[in-house]
Amino acid sequence: MLGRCYFFEHNNALHPINNDTGHPEEDTMSAMPRTKVAREDRAAVAREHFFERGVVPDKYLSPLILRSWERCRDVGLDHRDGGSIEVASRAQLEESRNQSAHMLELASGVMEHVFEQIRSSGSMVILADLDGMIIHSLGDAAFVDRAQRVALQPGACWSEARLGTNGMGTALLEKAPVEILGSEHYLDRNIFLACCASPVFDAHGRMAGVFDISGDYRNPQRHTLGLVRLSVQLLEKRLFEAEFGKDILIACHPRPEYVGSLQEGLVALSPDGTILGANPAAREWFASQSHDAAGSSFNELFRLGFGAIIDRLQSSGNALVRLGTRNGGELYVQLRSIRPLALAGAGDVAADGGQPRTEQRLRAQAGAAPAARAAERSEAAGPTLESLATGDERLQRAIDRARRIGGKDIPLLIQGESGVGKELFARAFHNSSARADGPFVPLNCAAIPEHLIESELFGYVGGAFTGARREGAVGKVQQAHGGTLFLDEIGDMPLAMQTRLLRVLQERSVTPVGGMKAIPVDISLVCATHRVLRDAVANGEFREDLYYRVNGLTVTLPPLRERSDVGTLVDRLLRAEAQDSGREAISISAEVRRFFETYPWPGNIRQLHSVIRVSAALLEDDEDEIESVHLPEELFGPEPFVPTQHGGASPAPSEGVLPPSEPAVARSLDELELEAIAKVMQEVKGNVSAAARRLGVSRNTLYRKLGRMS
Repeated sequence: MLGRCYFFEHNNALHPINNDTGHPEEDTMSAMPRTKVAREDRAAVAREHFFERGVVPDKYLSPLILRSWERCRDVGLDHRDGGSIEVASRAQLEESRNQSAHMLELASGVMEHVFEQIRSSGSMVILADLDGMIIHSLGDAAFVDRAQRVALQPGACWSEARLGTNGMGTALLEKAPVEILGSEHYLDRNIFLACCASPVFDAHGRMAGVFDISGDYRNPQRHTLGLVRLSVQLLEKRLFEAEFGKDILIACHPRPEYVGSLQEGLVALSPDGTILGANPAAREWFASQSHDAAGSSFNELFRLGFGAIIDRLQSSGNALVRLGTRNGGELYVQLRSIRPLALAGAGDVAADGGQPRTEQRLRAQAGAAPAARAAERSEAAGPTLESLATGDERLQRAIDRARRIGGKDIPLLIQGESGVGKELFARAFHNSSARADGPFVPLNCAAIPEHLIESELFGYVGGAFTGARREGAVGKVQQAHGGTLFLDEIGDMPLAMQTRLLRVLQERSVTPVGGMKAIPVDISLVCATHRVLRDAVANGEFREDLYYRVNGLTVTLPPLRERSDVGTLVDRLLRAEAQDSGREAISISAEVRRFFETYPWPGNIRQLHSVIRVSAALLEDDEDEIESVHLPEELFGPEPFVPTQHGGASPAPSEGVLPPSEPAVARSLDELELEAIAKVMQEVKGNVSAAARRLGVSRNTLYRKLGRMS
């Protein structure tokens, strides 16, 4: 027995304990020096009190450690137990890994990255399942040997009930990050360890496992617990994005600088604005608004309607959008991914068609049986090749050819003008393949600055360049593992990046910027371009070897002006617009229908969809038919819509607009397109961004077309 013990007040001052009473010796306290005592020393004194005297040392330990010790004592654990530890058989370990396969797959890359940061520190990076069984570990050879002596290895169960207070087991029970140092461990055999662990929660907020870094407590590493927390945040973000990869995904935070960081909120939404899931940061924000995340609607939180929100987010690209909340606050929001409408040939359009569903429809959906809601969600998950068939012969031929290579390791190259629905076709191809359950990851090669495309495509490790996130970032190629990588406008990819992409396709592995280790990837490749790549190869603008890598099967989507199914597309878009705007039905007059079927549509399906949306928005509450007065002026100028001698309608003559008496075929399509561009540029006084929005094309595309005019 010790002749004198000590307890600690809030200031960590050391005071003597009377061995007979267990209370401070008040008469001698003033004679004791107020010495700052290390945490390990306090834990050692606590062990003497708890195990030898049976005194609860609440002044020595954190409440968390004390709760754990008491639980261990209650289940009958002997702190002196030095017996052998049972390790699961190979078959049992494999079964546990299979049960946690999704988490393990996403965690492997995170663990490798973390281990590279702490290599040679005498530590291990560990992943355990929900029962505390270690399913994967990486460690320094010098420490692994010592760790195995206490069964710190795959197959060993580190639940608190078996091995006492420890990082993994205690974090699982506390459902919170923990740090267990030296003598804070319950079992004597584990006192040499320093363990930092945090539970991992899946996309639905359910605990899925635990992430741990363990080492020798005599060689402590500062900020280890912080590194564990950041690693778990990254893993949980990957789990969330994988779960809701086919839904509308929005990043948000009350402070703009946190959007894009691991502290950002992530919200998954259905096309009507119903919240399907939210990560911990987003759930915390919803709670501050007195709202439950799951099942709520964006319309309940923001002054702006959900359809209008999606419009703003889509038009802003990757920029942040500041939204006002109904309680007078602000939230900064960024669109990360969006599920397209399940409309055949609907082009690159918004997932919700523009307007939220009515309250009646929302209540009906909320009250539906779970199976029915699941079926609805699956049905709206995205288009398939079959759903794209609308009767046009050329489109059907492209669909049939694409269908035949589904499930085969053959790249697909989609050609066609801007707005013809190349991304929609790519999504349909993905959804019709065996990889439908995997991610669909798009990247517009023309919309990303040249100096950023490498990091976007291949990712980067922390500190790889100035401005890089501390935790690094996973590139699009790696995000598409197990699914489909869609490279839009690949013809605009810089030559230097073409070389790196070729290497990735050849080796089926990717090395992040600043990294040393190649990461294997399993992807299906789909590319799209408005250019004729063969001509780009001849002009030295595109690598010939890469061309043959991406050109497994080429399909060309016809422009809208050459399709025979314009009427069918119009009807589908009208039905979708009526549904999403809460109307029973929306129709168009005969003259407008004839105009739609003869108009050249330089912006293709994207422009058609925009025109229908604008026209529907101009309808009065008592109107349900789109007539000539509802059409946007950009189609025919400021003059009124003029009926033709055939009973249809045409735009009135104006500068830059083809007179109705002159047949459209009398001039080339390029001329029509350039005239339309010139007219719009004149109307917006040379504002390229405004012109691009009106025409339904990207600024890069418009710049290219303007270059042809000069």
